[in-house]
Parts: sequence; structure tokens; C-alpha cells
Amino acid sequence: MKWKDKTARNRWQLAVLALVLLVQCFYIGQKQGYHMDELLTYELGNAEYNPWIVPTQPVGRLAKFMQQEIYGDSLGETLGNLKDTVADVLQNRGNSKLLSYQADVYEEPVWITRKQFHEYITVGERDGFNYLSVYFNVKDDNHPPLYFMLVHTMSSLFRDRISPWMGCIFNLGAVLGCCVLMFALGRLLARHGFMDEKAGECWGLWAALLYGCSSGAIATALFVRMYGVMTLLCVLSLYLHLQKWLGNRDGTFTKKNKLLILVTALGFWTQYFFLFYCILLALVTVAALYREGRRKEAFCYIRSMVIAAVVGVGLYPFGVKHILTSGRGVEAIGNLLGGLAGYGERLLSFGGILLERTFGRRSLGLAVLVLLLTALGIAVLRSGAKNGREVIAPRDRGTAKPNGTDNKSRRNLWWIWVLPPAGYFLLAAKMSPYMVDRYIMPVFPFAAMAVAGLLTALYFRLNPPGRKSLIGVVLLLVCADFLTYDGEYLYKGYDTQLETAEQYGDLPCICVYEGYGFYDNLLEFQTYDRTLLVKPSELAGRQDLSELQEVVVLYKSSVSAEDREEIRQILRDCGLEPRSTLNQDSVYGDVLIHYVKGFSAGVFQTGAFAEKVDRFPQIVDNQVR
Repeated sequence: MKWKDKTARNRWQLAVLALVLLVQCFYIGQKQGYHMDELLTYELGNAEYNPWIVPTQPVGRLAKFMQQEIYGDSLGETLGNLKDTVADVLQNRGNSKLLSYQADVYEEPVWITRKQFHEYITVGERDGFNYLSVYFNVKDDNHPPLYFMLVHTMSSLFRDRISPWMGCIFNLGAVLGCCVLMFALGRLLARHGFMDEKAGECWGLWAALLYGCSSGAIATALFVRMYGVMTLLCVLSLYLHLQKWLGNRDGTFTKKNKLLILVTALGFWTQYFFLFYCILLALVTVAALYREGRRKEAFCYIRSMVIAAVVGVGLYPFGVKHILTSGRGVEAIGNLLGGLAGYGERLLSFGGILLERTFGRRSLGLAVLVLLLTALGIAVLRSGAKNGREVIAPRDRGTAKPNGTDNKSRRNLWWIWVLPPAGYFLLAAKMSPYMVDRYIMPVFPFAAMAVAGLLTALYFRLNPPGRKSLIGVVLLLVCADFLTYDGEYLYKGYDTQLETAEQYGDLPCICVYEGYGFYDNLLEFQTYDRTLLVKPSELAGRQDLSELQEVVVLYKSSVSAEDREEIRQILRDCGLEPRSTLNQDSVYGDVLIHYVKGFSAGVFQTGAFAEKVDRFPQIVDNQVR
């Protein structure tokens, strides 16, 4: 088929993809700030052999070793140092210089320069495409390395900078990829007799439009974490399974399963929640194959999944420890085994999130589903099952049946399609550490496909004017969804906050935090001359405070009013008085105060400061990693 013919045939698919691309780029272009987990993505991907920012150890042990013992003035010198190090480890093992090397660990937090913060989250001239560093960093985290390597690749192409696009580009590709797979799924169903060609095209268009322009897809594209890529791999895994189930030109599950193995391994290397979907899909597939007597295929499929597991764990064995013994893994397993207390509340919460991310509003989602089901029921009763049934699910007419086209195989195929995402939703609702949308992002495209199925069934039971009306209503709902996006993950207003930090960039900064809250402000710390990261209990008795003439103090929202007042007194004892509040509406709920030595305290509105402190939101730092 010529290129022009292909374009003409796929003109509506291309139009939907163009609309999805436009919507997603519009919102990505508005993203200003980052969730702390997003900045942790850049830090784990780009901080060379330095997985964590530790105030008492700003340079990690291996990072220090690489800087002082490996890197030379030329490539030849660097390679020579590497060769000597490998020989030393092989000869002396635990007594080798590498394994006995010590990091500089200080008794109290030390000042970290703007250059060091910049190096934490960007790629410089020397450390581009260093995937071994990413692997080393992520092994101490709770996640596999693939997405961090993707972000590191983009950072290596655009060095010494950080931008939302450097992470969102992969999520955007994942959303578009899901839309393309929906088109392909519709044609696959039509090709194997589940619906006629028009219905398959229509279903794919509905599904891609509903998902690609939904607030769920927007959130997936905006959040610079691995959930978008995981979502794509879930939908791709479904497509490959259905291809094999129905029998494509490469045969069934008995041969050519390399792509299926690769996608399964990639999912394991992306996010461990992928295992929820993957294991359920595998169990349903094996059961369906046995039910149909396709035992040879079942054996070959099981063998392929075992190979995928061996490859996945073999290349990243730390994943087993992450799942079974890490803090996050133990928490998830504890949630699973913790009984049903509170599970109903969690299901309602995640169900509300699913409705909101599919339709824009929870109440609107319920109303749309009720109206859609009611309209479909009325249409079926008025026209009878015959009008439209031949389009949606044409009956067999005595022709030879390929795999998956008899009634039993049809039922098994729907189980393969429906049960894994439903089970994923139930497991995610039970095991997720927080009731937020990211953990059920892989369910969003499946919800869109389900709604698209209802729309397609209704569409072909309506007369032409009714079809036009249905199209208009759906387009109106789609526009209302993406135009009323709630702004999650945009952090609008952070540009102003960053500009304030740049205005005072020649001053040092003291960040007072609890937990790991300082990760929110890594971009700001790149602008200050140097930054001291301290918890409230670590500031008293520091001799270097009395040497400061001016300083900017960033109070994280998790720091109590009592601790802030105590810190203010410590600074006053060092001669530092508050001059002004530099921000009024921080996107993180922080307060930024400019302190000056010898400044008259009476000029500063202490009452206003106290009022500002009192209305700090008392929230716990949301460490979701």
C-alpha cells in the first residue's frame, strides 16, 4: 500500500493522535515545578555514583573514589586507572583500595555549594551515558533502573540543564503508544470476527480519544516517573497476548515469543507494580489455554515467562531484595496480608480517582456511565439484539474458524482482557502506600477501552442523526475533561518561587526540614551560593552561624511553629534578625525569610511573621519513592 493510501486510510487515527499530541504538549509546556519524587528521578539518574543527598556526606564513597582515583586528564589515563583498579580488586578483594575506600563523613551537616546541587540533578561534560552509575544509584532505591536510564539518556543529550520535557517526553511517547495500540486492537478484533471493520475502527478511535485526552493521560504524561512507561508495557503485553491467542502470521504461543519475553522483562525493569498485571495475565492465559486443550501452547508460554523471569532477575537481582525486604516492599506485603479492615474505604477512594481521571469529575463520571448504560439498554430493546449485533459481534457463517473465534474462545479472550486490569486495580488499592493516582495509571487506558466498547455498541444501534448527536456529546465531554484539568503535577507558580531564589542567589541559604522535604527545592539550591540542610535539632551550637552577615532561611512546611520560633531565636543570638518574608504563596507551603545581621527587629513585622507561621499547612512530607 502506497504512503498516500495509508495516510488516507488512517486519516481519522492521525487526527486523533494530533489532538492527543496537542493536548499533552499544551500541559507539559505549563509544568513549572516538580514533586520531590520527580526530582529524585533526576538525582538518581544523573548524580554520578551518588544515590542520595546526605547533609553530613555530600559526596558518596564511590563518587569520591571515581573523582580521586579513576578520572585522569585523558581517556588513556582514565582507562589505565580502571585497569589497575580491577587488577587490585581481583588480587586483594576485600583489602583492595576500592573496597576499603572511605567517604568523608562529618559529625554535623555541612554547606553544599550550588555547583554540587547542579551536579546532583544534571549531566556534565564527563558523566554522560554512564549507565553503570544509574545502576549503582538505583540499587539502593525501591525501584528498578529502566526509567532512570531513559531520563539519564535525555540528560546526557542536553547537558547541564533540567527541564520537564527531559522526563515527560517518554511519558508522552507512552500515551501516544497506547493510542496506537488501541487502533491496532480494534483492527485485530475486526480481523478475527469479533466485530466488522467499521466497528473495529470506531472502537479504536473512541478508546484512543477518550484515553489520550483524559485527565488521567495528562497526569500520566506530566508525572516524571516510570508509571507512563509501565502503562504502555501493560497495554503492549495485552496486545501481544491477544495476537498469540488468536493466531497471527508468526503463529501462536508455540513459537516466536521473543518480543513477549522482552516486554515482560522490560516491565519488571520499569516498575514492580507491573508484576500485578503480568502475573494475573499469565495465570489467566495459562488457564484459558488449558481449558481449550492447547496444552502444548501452554507449556511453551510458561517456558517463555520463566525465561523472562530469569532474564529480568538475572540482569537486576536487586529487584528481589526490593520486593521482599526493602521498606516499601515490606509495607506493600504488610498491606496485602493486613486483613480487610479499611479496604472498602481504599476501594472507594481509588474508584473515585479512576472516575475522576477518566471523565474529569467523579459525579460526572457516574452520571455518564448511568446515562450511557440506560441509552444502550433502550436502544437494544427498541431495535432488538439483531440490529447492530451483526456489526459488533458477527455470527459465524460456517467458514473455517481461526483460533479464538468460537464462543468458548471468545469468552476466554474476554477473560484475558478484563480480569488482569481488574485484579491489578484490586491489588493496587490494597497494597499502595498512598491513595494517589499514580498507582492505578495502568488502569486508565483499560477504563477508556471499556467505555469505548459501550459507545461503539450504542453507536451502531442509532440512526444517522443519533450517531451525530452521540459524537457531538462525546467530543463535548472530552473537551470538558482536558480543559478542566485540576493542575496536578503542574506546580504552577513555582517559576516565581525560583525567580525569588535567583534574586538572592549571592546569599547562603539554610533549609530547615523534616524527613526528606528538601528534595522539593533542589532547583532553588542550584541558585544560592551555598546551602545548609538541617533538621531543627541540628542548628543549635553551630559556630559558623555567627560569621554570616546575611542569609536566606527556608522553612519547610513540615517544621512546627515551635521549632521555627526556636530557630529564629538561635539566629537572633548570632545577631541575625528577620528583614522580610520573600514568598507568600509557595507551591510547597514553605516560607522563605531574609535575615540580616544588625537589622532592626522592629522594622520587621513580627506579628505578620507569626501569622504566616501559624497558617503553615501541617502536612507530612509525602515520600513516595
